[in-house]
This record gives sequence, structure tokens and C-alpha cells, in this order.
Amino acid sequence: MRLNVRLLHTLRHLSQLSHLRHPPPLRGRWRVRVPRYLLAWLAAAAMPLAHAAPPAAPPAGEAAFLAENEAAMTRMMNDMDIRPTGDVDRDFVAMMTPHHQGAIDMAQAMLRYGKNEQLRRIAQEIIVDQQQEIAAMQLALGQPAPPSAPAPTSPASPASGLPAAAPAAHSAHSHAMRMSHHE
Repeated sequence: MRLNVRLLHTLRHLSQLSHLRHPPPLRGRWRVRVPRYLLAWLAAAAMPLAHAAPPAAPPAGEAAFLAENEAAMTRMMNDMDIRPTGDVDRDFVAMMTPHHQGAIDMAQAMLRYGKNEQLRRIAQEIIVDQQQEIAAMQLALGQPAPPSAPAPTSPASPASGLPAAAPAAHSAHSHAMRMSHHE
């Protein structure tokens, strides 16, 4: 809003100067000659911007989804910021585990708030695939596998907050999509 008011003020000032036969020179390296009719048109076009109402707030479900997604992204980025140990394998797993967990968290938010059944199935597959990859990486390092979690296709437990979801469709297309993420 503040930018729109500044723009309007600048355009008004320029349009007022444009009627002068010899307007004062512009200072700095931005010296532009703008026709008077264009300045007047820009000033008129900017007027509604200065008085426009702020954009409507997103629907409650979307706001919650965006907040959860932002929290997941922030947590993921913070957790991926590791201090190198000198062991590339351990550092890789230390960074990839929060990366995969971030995908799981975002997919869970999609299941909570999303309506598109195809995207919901993809989100279910993301959760299962990323959990399996986290377990595989930890096992490759000789670490214990993380505790198993219910698949997103099973009925939700009251604690998880996830809705019961339809079984995931395993097609050649979804398999190709999963594989292309890791190539």
C-alpha cells in the first residue's frame, strides 16, 4: 500500500511538471523524457491503486495450509543447515533426512486441506516413498530405522489429525514421477 501511495505521489508530481515548457532537470543517471499524455494516463491509472482495498484474506483452510507449509519449509531449511563432520555419507544423510521429512510434512498438509483426489494420492505416495528413503539411508549408515508410522492410506488416528484417505493408485505414471525426482 505504501508503495502505491509513493508511486501515485511521484506520478502526480511528474504530471504537474510536464505542463511546464522547460521542466526542471532530473538529477542522477535516470534522465527520461516522458510525453505529457503518458504521464497523465499513468497518474490516472495509479489513482485506484492508492485507494484500493487490501486483498481479501485467503479462506481459512488455505491460510492454515499455507502456514503449515511455511512452517515445514522453515523447519526443513533449518534442519538441513548442518555442521560438516568430515564424513560425506553421514553429512548427506543428515541433510537429506530433513529434506525428505519436509516433503512428508508438506504432503500431510495437502492431505489435511487438499481436495483434488489425484493430488491427494500423489501426496500419499510421497509420504510412503520419503519415509522408506529415510529408513534406507539410515540403515545404509548402520543406524536403526526410524519407528514405523501408519501409511497415509490407513484410517487416521485421532492424534495424527490426518483424514482417512483413499488407497493410492499405483500406475506406471506415478512410478515414473517418483523415479524422476531422484534421477
